[in-house]
Amino acid sequence: MTLITALDFSLPLTNPVIIFSLVLFIILFAPILLNRIKIPHIIGLIIAGVIVGPYGFNLLLRDSSIVLFGTVGLLYIMFLAGLEIDLVEFNKNKFRSMLFGMYTFCLPMILGIVGGYYILGYSMTTSILFASMMASHTLLAYPIASRYGINTDPSVTITIGGTMITDILALLVLAVIVGMSQGEIGSSFWLNLSISMVLFGLTVIFIFPLIARWFFKHYEDSIGQYIFVLAMVFLGGFLAEVAGIEAIVGAFLTGLALNKFIPHNSALMNRIGFVGNAIFIPFFLVGVGMLVNVKVLFSSLGGLKVGLVMIAVVLLGKIGAAWLAQKSFGFNRDQRRIIGGLSMAQAAATLAVILVGYNVILGEAPDGTPIRLLNEDVLNGSILTILVTCTVSSLMVERASKNIAEAELSATTEEIPEDKDKVLICFDEPDTVSDLVDLALMMNTRKEAPERFALHVVEEQNDDESKRKESEKMMKTALEQAAGSDTVITPIIRYDQSVSKGILYTIKEHLITDIIIGVTQSGSKKSQIGLTTDQILSHTEQTVFVHHSVQPFNTLARIVVVVNKHAEWEEGFSHWVTKVLTISRESGLPLVVYCNSTIQNAVEVINQATAKPLTLTFENWDDWDDFLILSRELQPNDLFIVAISRPGYSSYHSKLSKTAYYLNKYFAKFSYILLYPQQKATYSKLTDLHQEEGTILDVFSEGRKVAEKTGNLIGNLFRKDGSKDPGNHRDTESNN
Repeated sequence: MTLITALDFSLPLTNPVIIFSLVLFIILFAPILLNRIKIPHIIGLIIAGVIVGPYGFNLLLRDSSIVLFGTVGLLYIMFLAGLEIDLVEFNKNKFRSMLFGMYTFCLPMILGIVGGYYILGYSMTTSILFASMMASHTLLAYPIASRYGINTDPSVTITIGGTMITDILALLVLAVIVGMSQGEIGSSFWLNLSISMVLFGLTVIFIFPLIARWFFKHYEDSIGQYIFVLAMVFLGGFLAEVAGIEAIVGAFLTGLALNKFIPHNSALMNRIGFVGNAIFIPFFLVGVGMLVNVKVLFSSLGGLKVGLVMIAVVLLGKIGAAWLAQKSFGFNRDQRRIIGGLSMAQAAATLAVILVGYNVILGEAPDGTPIRLLNEDVLNGSILTILVTCTVSSLMVERASKNIAEAELSATTEEIPEDKDKVLICFDEPDTVSDLVDLALMMNTRKEAPERFALHVVEEQNDDESKRKESEKMMKTALEQAAGSDTVITPIIRYDQSVSKGILYTIKEHLITDIIIGVTQSGSKKSQIGLTTDQILSHTEQTVFVHHSVQPFNTLARIVVVVNKHAEWEEGFSHWVTKVLTISRESGLPLVVYCNSTIQNAVEVINQATAKPLTLTFENWDDWDDFLILSRELQPNDLFIVAISRPGYSSYHSKLSKTAYYLNKYFAKFSYILLYPQQKATYSKLTDLHQEEGTILDVFSEGRKVAEKTGNLIGNLFRKDGSKDPGNHRDTESNN
């Protein structure tokens, strides 16, 4: 037993248990306390780092453990920025991102060179390196924008893209200036740097996705997937350093490369964001605060002068670049503040430049002191700049994010109908549970999620202990998967005479709008589509998604939709098109639609009416006789969606009757969804259920016959002449 007297409480603390415990309490309480006085939690953590650091009360040293966790946090910020970016919007805004990147790099560079050369008296070489520190920026306030849910706003997307450009340019300036100071600049230098950067970019953008798709296809363990993602982030950072650029660029590109494999509504995405925002990113912010030496800042006029110049350059340069972006792209005032705030914080690249420049020795002074490329005044001034710019950045982004989020919420509230969508996920086999939940998660936007129900029906004649345990196991799997992505699913285990009856009654009881049914790959039933599905289609008018999955949803590369002619005539056309657009948008998968020109126009109208229209690809297709040809058009990682019709409706034709058979026989190696739109049900169009199970219609029919006989009998008893009234049948039927 360790006695309390044997513990070392001398400052700074050295006991790892006490150190980690103290940092966790700082991460917990600093934001809570400072939020009471309206200070963003990011600033609270930096101030806490100043207080407990070596230049404050000296409770903690900025040792290797703080540096390690802080490095992970810094890479995490950049990785999340690449991971959470909307690739569709990013592609739309890539040229605007490049233009803003040049704005936010060139303007501070010009001001920084002027300030360094004319105000501080540095040489031109030192002034260029000095200016590059302020031309770059760190997305320190990005977690604030993400917390408000505006990370898909164009202003955020453009700033993220500009960050990659400006950081790469700043670090290239660093490499060139250091090379010049050491006499290494030559044709071989430029050749090696160019080749290494190209190889690095090709590896991350093309090789990383291949590795990720293979891994996610073969390993579904949640812990293993998280470790894999984390390993890829650091591998990308390491490869960036090998290529001669900063690790943060590698982390950002890794986020872009893995973006489509980690859907925003998935459990894996929730785990990544949770761990980063709870542990690693706060560690980085506390570590930044530990760098601040308040005493040196105010005891050295040189450091204070440099700091004031740097702060002026950053504020003027970044706000000026944001103003230029607003005028160029037509943004509003809050979007300008978002751009200026996100691009203002100086931390990662600034520290990289100052530390490298500080360690480059150009020679010795007469008194023997080393002459550094960047002196101690620049080091101390940069710490003041980091503290001020991070504070201003957080305050600007906090205010602007709140305004944008409130504006989006009010606009969304006006557009949302009163009746909320309700999705029913029907489980039958354990191997379909995960895939069906994934599909359901893709059906909601990041702003609004439909109400979800998970159903498993146990037939009464098969009610035994093993069936009950299987039901509970499937439901537990579904609930855990949904909880992992902060999604609520209402579980329903129902005991009924048949699976179809249980599903039909649940649909009526909960006013379901969309039904997801899974089909197995075994083909052990009458067909993979199955009798149960046929019965549900015959007795419902809701949208039905019959899902056959052969690979995890996050490993798909494209969505291909084929639409039956005259589909636009059906009542549920707009509803199912909106759902498919949502799936494409939330999964980040490109959408290819095979249809005729009339349907194309209708789909485009719906797409353009959404808040963020997608870029769709259309292929002219109008002959269902050519359906099998589509099997040659599909690629191995495609999701094939076939939108058809129930028999007896406007868009139905006889060629559709074999669609299920074709899918089972010729498309079994693909993941596909057989989609039946919402269609107004009329009982004259319904088919009978299988005789051995009985039907709801049979019950009504038998009841009507009994009522007819009873009415005839009573009528005969009260008729004086005892004759039968030929109108009794009609009267009885109408009364019933």
